[in-house]
Order: sequence, then C-alpha cells, then structure tokens
Amino acid sequence: MIKTRIAPSPTGDPHVGTIYQALFNRVFAHQNNGKFILRIEDTDRTRFNPESQRRLLEMLDWVGLPADESPTVGGPAGSYIQTERVANHQKYAAQMLEAGTAYRAFDTSAELEERRKIAEAAKASYRGYDRRDRDLSKAESDDQAANGEPFVIRIKAPLEGEVIVQDRLRGAVTFKATELDDKVLLKADGFPTYHLAAMSDDHDMGVTHVIRAEEWLTSTPIHKLIIQAMGWQEPEWIHTPLLRNPDKSKLSKRKSNTSVESYKDMGITPEALVNYLGMMAFSMPDGRELFNFTDLLEHFTWERVSLGGPVFDIGKLTWLNGRYIREVLTLEDVVVRAKPYLEQAGYDLSDTAKLTRVIDALRPRFDTFSEVAEKASYFYQDIVLEDKAKAKLEEGRGHLASLLPLLEPVAWTWDVIEPIIKGYAENAGAKLGAVMQPIRAALTGKLESPGMGELLEALGKELCLTRIKNAV
Repeated sequence: MIKTRIAPSPTGDPHVGTIYQALFNRVFAHQNNGKFILRIEDTDRTRFNPESQRRLLEMLDWVGLPADESPTVGGPAGSYIQTERVANHQKYAAQMLEAGTAYRAFDTSAELEERRKIAEAAKASYRGYDRRDRDLSKAESDDQAANGEPFVIRIKAPLEGEVIVQDRLRGAVTFKATELDDKVLLKADGFPTYHLAAMSDDHDMGVTHVIRAEEWLTSTPIHKLIIQAMGWQEPEWIHTPLLRNPDKSKLSKRKSNTSVESYKDMGITPEALVNYLGMMAFSMPDGRELFNFTDLLEHFTWERVSLGGPVFDIGKLTWLNGRYIREVLTLEDVVVRAKPYLEQAGYDLSDTAKLTRVIDALRPRFDTFSEVAEKASYFYQDIVLEDKAKAKLEEGRGHLASLLPLLEPVAWTWDVIEPIIKGYAENAGAKLGAVMQPIRAALTGKLESPGMGELLEALGKELCLTRIKNAV
C-alpha cells in the first residue's frame, strides 16, 4: 500500500507550507487508495510548543486535509509523536554503531566552536566536523563511553565517490562524497536528530513515498545512507518546488504572512486556500483556475508539476477567494460564514431575512469575509457622510424633497420604484445620475454601494424613507 506523510515541527504558527505539502501528500495517497500520515516531529525540545501542535491539527481539519493516521486518529504504526519513539531511534543508532556505519564522537561544543573559528581564521573550508573521532578503535570508543564521557553518534559518510538520489521530479541528482558531512544521528542527551528519526519512523510506518519541500533535497543523500546502512527499503523521493516570496526568496514570515490562522481570521475560505496552494505547482489539463480536492484526485499527475519557484501572492489568493464567494458558495453558505464577522462588529442580526438581503447585495463587493462588517455598516448603523457624498447631497436635496411624496405610498420593490425615479428625472429635466447619487448618499453616506434596487430592498422602506427625510 502507498503511504505518504507530513512531519511538521510544531514550533510556532501553522505554516501555509505545511498545508501545501499536506495537499500533495494526501492527493497522491488517496489517488492510489493509500494512507496519508501526520507525524509530529517534536524532538527539538527547546522550540517545541504543545499549543502549536493543537493548532496545527485544527488547521488541517479546517482546510479539509485530515490525516488517515495521526496522533488524534491513531493507527497501526503509532505512536505518531516522535518523542514517544525515542527508544526505537536509540536502538537503530546502536545497530549502526555496532555495524561500523556510525561512530561515537566525544567532542564538546566548546571544542567544535574553537575548531570552527580556527578554520574561519585560516579561511579554510569547515563542514561542521573534522571527523576527529571517526577512526577511534571500538575498544577506545567503548572505554571512553564507559568512563562517562558525553558523546554523540555520527554517521560514517563515504569519503570518496558519489551518492545518487533518484527524484521523481528531478531525475538522478548526484552528490559528491566531498560535499557530505558526518551528520549527528543521536545527540548527547539521547534524542535523535531529524535525519535518524525521520528515516527510522518512515521505515517503521511503512512510508513508501517521501513527498517534501525541495529544501530537503540536499539532506537526502544522508537519508539514503541511513536507509542503506539499516538495509531498509528506500522510498521514492519527490521534492516539490518551494513556495516563494514575491522577491523569489523562500516563503518566510519575515517577508510574507505565512500563518494559516491569519488567513482564516481575515476571511479566506479553506476551499480557496487549498485551491490556491494547488495552483502553486500544478495546473489543470483544461486550464481552469477553480478546482477542489476531488478535482485534484481526478486530474493530478506529477508530470503536470512545474519546478519553477511558485510565488505566493496574497493579492491573487484574495482575488480567488472573491470568486469562491461569488461563483462557488451558495448565498446561504456566504451568509453563514459572514455572520460571525457582523456579530463581532455588534450588529443586530435578529432579522434573518434582512441579513440575507444585505449579504446578497454586498456579495459582488467583497473578496474576504473580514471586509463584510465595514461594507455593511450603513445597513446596521447610522450613516457617516463622506465628503464627496455630502457634496452630492447638498446638490440634490431638492430632488429628494420632491421624490419623498412619490415614494411614500408605493410598494417597496425596485420594479415599482425604478420607473418613479426615472419619470421624475425626466419631468424635472435632470440627468438620472443627478437624482440617483443624492439618494445613494442619503441612504449610505457614500457614493459607492450595491445597485440601487438591491440597496433599497435590503435597507427596507421604513429606514430608506427615514434617511431621505433626514437628508432633506
């Protein structure tokens, strides 16, 4: 069975890059009747945040990409929390040590730092470790460990030759041995590094395809060496293109908004976010821009994934979200999603029919739900006259006074009101805009608003007549 996984480290806000990777991992697994796994990588205890872990799981559910196996769902390969698997990591490190594919290194942090400074002063290359303890005899290494000297366990990377990684998207990628370092597998505190933990957990959980960001490609030769040293089945490697800032640098919170929660708060729909992330590296065969997870299940292929660095553009995401609001979601769904933002603004929403009319009128005019409260203000609060609207009101006050007795007795529907306003303008020898704009200003305090028919019906007859009287 095909199994894929994401293995995020919960150290901060849930990152859009995690959702991006979850999307492709889940699509590929479910296309092939496989399983999508979520594993929490929490061995970095200095940065681990249990609250971040909870929020991450919530965000995956919110965007509709829940895992088939996870800390909350469970599964046959648990635990899905990395620190609860440390005994396995230590066992595998010990096996590599015994087989001679890894070794103990007794250097202290101070010694490593001193060597780095010496290398820098001499302008010499320093790859992180000079392999000083690599050739210690087993007896020497065992004695030092038995005497209580702290040590880490490092992999014995090859000193010559090449390591070739076969990547689904990139073909054969060659790494020279001279580019590789003897990476730490097990730290002095007994906790594994990512390299050992990820590969051993992937093996134990039966992961068949490692789909992850291209930044991990340079670590893959070490991961392949661990797998070979243990005699495990190598997974298929698929390194997806990185999400990028507008300046083409790696997407980061220093330059862009990367928090999934912030997009939720601003009123981006989960459907639009998933759609947009799918567009980052993949294009539909028919070129359509609106598609959902089910569409991806039907049409996704790795051959249609572009390796060009996709730029995460909040403007494009907002535009796409607006299309979802207007073209995909039902009016009832838009009302439900907009309501919390209006409630937060303190509006009285007891008249549900009015609420539906208001959202229907405003729907063409907002792209995110966080915009709704401001745009709906004149439906639920006293108007605030903008300067341009005030000028139009002054110019057209006479028209408003003349229209009032014509409007007061009629049914409050646009098919009744429209000919009255047009007939008045014609009889008064006025341009239609010279009559309409003062009405709009009197009703909203603005010169931009929904169509006049939608506006009048959404506000209702009583409130409209009151505001026109006040304006007069």
